[in-house]
Amino acid sequence: MDILKMVWPLIVLQYALVIWALVDLARRPKVRHLPKVAWVILILFVNFFGAIGYLVFGREEA
Repeated sequence: MDILKMVWPLIVLQYALVIWALVDLARRPKVRHLPKVAWVILILFVNFFGAIGYLVFGREEA
């Protein structure tokens, strides 16, 4: 049970980051480097690094 208390914040952070990246991706008309479908696949299946990769490299400048 002690390990769950330590991991719980990381799980919440992971899901929050994925949701944030997907919402941002859906709202942006253009993205960089990859098509939107590829970004969705990366965000969902590469877990933490897919969402961070999109937020750092995939967002079109405002």
